[in-house]
Amino acid sequence: MANLSDLEDFLKSDLGKGLAIGAGVVGAAALALPVLAHAARPLLRSALKTGVLVAEIGREAIAEAQENFEDIVAEVRSELAAARHAESVAAKAADVVSPDGLA
Repeated sequence: MANLSDLEDFLKSDLGKGLAIGAGVVGAAALALPVLAHAARPLLRSALKTGVLVAEIGREAIAEAQENFEDIVAEVRSELAAARHAESVAAKAADVVSPDGLA
């Protein structure tokens, strides 16, 4: 059976010191983790709230950019249609003035 001096010798050794420190850390963590988790909850909620707000702002910015792009595409298509119509009218006018191709 081990006696008190053997335990003292073990605790004075590096292995004993490491095990004692480890046991102390585990014990302290077991007591501190619930308190820390409770304290961290508001921080986590705040971080998530900020993330949601940033995501909403990003969605709004993307939607606005998409709308602007679609407006530009519609303007370009309208300009192309107007140009085609003008060419068609000019070609018909040229046929009316000179149906046989003579001026």
